[in-house]
Amino acid sequence: MGCLVSTPQDLGGNRRRPGSIGDVSVYVPGFRIPKPVDFSLSLGDHLPKNLMESLSALRTRIVVMAGQEAPTVSRSRRKSATQHGGSTLADLHQALEDYLPVLLGLVKDGSQLQHKVQFVWINQEDDAEETAISNAWYEVLSVLHLMAMLSFSQANLLLLPRTSADGYHPKVSEESRRASIDIFLKAAGYLDCAIRNVLPQLPTPLRKDLPVDLAEGVLRALCLQALGQSVDIQLGMAIDSAKATLAVKRRLACEMVKSWQQAQDNIMNLPLANGWGGKHRLFIKWKYVEAKAAAYYYHGLILDEGNTERSHGMDVAALQAADEYFKESKRACEAFNAASPLSRNPPLWGTMKYLSDKIPKDTSSKVRINQDLYSYEKIMETAPTLPDFDLALKPDDFQLPPAVSSWNEETAVAGQASSNRPKSE
Repeated sequence: MGCLVSTPQDLGGNRRRPGSIGDVSVYVPGFRIPKPVDFSLSLGDHLPKNLMESLSALRTRIVVMAGQEAPTVSRSRRKSATQHGGSTLADLHQALEDYLPVLLGLVKDGSQLQHKVQFVWINQEDDAEETAISNAWYEVLSVLHLMAMLSFSQANLLLLPRTSADGYHPKVSEESRRASIDIFLKAAGYLDCAIRNVLPQLPTPLRKDLPVDLAEGVLRALCLQALGQSVDIQLGMAIDSAKATLAVKRRLACEMVKSWQQAQDNIMNLPLANGWGGKHRLFIKWKYVEAKAAAYYYHGLILDEGNTERSHGMDVAALQAADEYFKESKRACEAFNAASPLSRNPPLWGTMKYLSDKIPKDTSSKVRINQDLYSYEKIMETAPTLPDFDLALKPDDFQLPPAVSSWNEETAVAGQASSNRPKSE
C-alpha cells in the first residue's frame, strides 16, 4: 500500500523560502525538490546492477539540478549556467523526461517493486516540510508535477516584458506569446495525465495523505491556470488584431472567467499553508476578478450595439460592473504581491495594458451622471449575466511513455528474485 512519513515544518533546513521572487507574470508555487535515494538498499536483491545504476544516476542528476534551480524559480534575471555545467530549466526538464521511462519500470504490469523504494520530496505548499512514501506512483506523480512547474517557470520568463529595439515601452513579442501558449498546454497535459492516469493508481487512503501540493484540487487548479493564462494571451492578441470582432473578444474573456472560476472552486477549501500556498490562492483570486472585469467590459460593448433603451441600460450596468471588478482586481493584485514571498508586477502588456485605460474611460463617459447613485452591491445586483462558453483550449494529450526496453529483459529476473524470498518478507 505504501508507507507514508511526513516531516513537520518546524524541523527546518530543507525547504527554501525566498524573501522575494521578483517580477511575476505566471505564478509558480515553488519547486518540490527530491531528496537522495539509495536504490541499492531496497532493490539490491531484485535488480541487476546496470539497471539500478541507471535509476540512481538519472535521479541523482535531478536531485542536484532541482536544488540549483529552486532558489531562482521565479526570478526575472538569472544566470544561464552554473558550476555544475549549465543547469537550466530546459536541462532539468530533459532530465525528468529521461528518468520517467526508467522509473516506470518499477510499476510495470503491477510489479511489487513499486513498493520497495521510499521516495522523499520536499514540499512547498504543505505544512509538512517533506513527504516520504514507499510507492513508485508517488514518484511518477511528483515528476509530472515538477515538469509542469518547470513549464510554468519557462512561460513566466517568456512573458516578462523586454525593452524593444526601437526603445519604446517594454513589451512581450508575439513570438514569445505564441511559444508561451504551447508551453502552457504542455504543462496542462502533464497535470491532466497526473489526474487521470496516476492519481487513480494510488490507494484511496494514500491519496488522502498526499501533500497538498499534489492534492487533486491543486493539480486541477494548476491545469486550469495554464488554460486561463493561455486564453488571456489569446485575448491580448485579439485586441491587437484589427480582424478580431467584439464577439470573439467577449467569448475569450468569458472563457477566461470560467477557467479561473473553476480554478478557484478547486483550491478554495484546501489547507494551503502560508507562503507559497497562501500566495497561490491570492493569485487565482486576483486573476479571476481581473477576468471578470474584461468579460463585463466586452459584454457591455456588445449590449450597446442593440441601440434600444433596455440594451443601453444593460450596457451601462455591465460597464459599471467591469469598473468595480477592475478596481477590485488592483486591490487583489496588491494583496498578492504583498504576500510572502514578495513579488512585483512587470510592466503592463496584453489584455490589461489595454483595459486598464479603456475600462475607466468608457465607464466614466457612459455613467458620469449616475456613478455616485449606485453602491457596489447595487451595481453587482443589476449587472447582466455573462454568457456561458465552454473552454475551447484543451490540455495537450500527454501519455506516460512505455518503460525502457531493458525492463522487459529484467522483469523475469525481478519476478524470480521476488518469488524466491521468504513469505514473511
